[in-house]
Amino acid sequence: MTSVAVAATDGMLHFELALACEVFGPPPDALTGPWYDLAVCGPRGVRAGRFRLEPDHGLDHLARARTVIVPALADVAADPPADLVEAVRAAHDAGARVVSLCTGAFVLAAAGILDGLRATTHWAHTDELAARYPRVAVDPDVLYIDNGRVLTSAGKAAAMDLCLHLVRLDHGSTVANIVARRLVVPPHRAGGQAQFVTTPVPDEDGHPLSDLLPWVMQRLDQPLTVEDLAARANLSSRHLARLFHAVTGTTPLQWLHTQRIRRAQQLLESTDDGIDAIASAAGMGTATTLRRHFQRTLGVPPDTYRRTFRAPP
Repeated sequence: MTSVAVAATDGMLHFELALACEVFGPPPDALTGPWYDLAVCGPRGVRAGRFRLEPDHGLDHLARARTVIVPALADVAADPPADLVEAVRAAHDAGARVVSLCTGAFVLAAAGILDGLRATTHWAHTDELAARYPRVAVDPDVLYIDNGRVLTSAGKAAAMDLCLHLVRLDHGSTVANIVARRLVVPPHRAGGQAQFVTTPVPDEDGHPLSDLLPWVMQRLDQPLTVEDLAARANLSSRHLARLFHAVTGTTPLQWLHTQRIRRAQQLLESTDDGIDAIASAAGMGTATTLRRHFQRTLGVPPDTYRRTFRAPP
């Protein structure tokens, strides 16, 4: 069982705090293995938004957890509470994986944990974070950043994305998808996706991409090109590129590449298929091509990924 401690203090936003408790609290119905041991840590009588809560432990308990979650602060103009900063620093020094949601990044920055690292927060506060903590490489354009033991996210929905990313790291995509389905949220959005997207992913009838994206997902094993996608959508390649950037924050080819990597991940986790068969099913052609792109994208070869994230029988 993995211990997760959620830091709580006056002035935290209740949405991100409740989100973390919902993701790491109740185990999925279909789970047969160990789940998280969740604790909320903070001073007595914490006021989060309009709600008052009684933490399970004091802030000193953060140093005993494997993973520490720091939810968002409402007032980023003020310095984070000194006792919270010290407790988070102590947890990091003790070897904990430290995760900030939204403006919780200001706590990590104040503790010196983000010095020399890439980090993000809600796009409305990235300039403030960069100005106050110049040793932090602030990236305003991503949903979340995984530095290994230190992870940061943008606001609200991106905080959910990062929490599901942690579940995926700890338990694999199958379990993460079950959690996402229970919460009725998308199972996976890559951390590098644009944080601020002017148009949501289209669900409405008539949007040029609403039919195209499912059509592509059913043909990932085929050698699709941008011209193929544009012809299917009855658009010029340039117009298609503009729509893709507005909706997904990336290019058609990069989106297609991401979907193929995800398909390979799913097959590595859920089947006994060989690398050649998975490469073909994911549209990568050969095992050599799959290994090259998989290593470049995820940092590990497919065989290592399978051993790490293979779902239990």
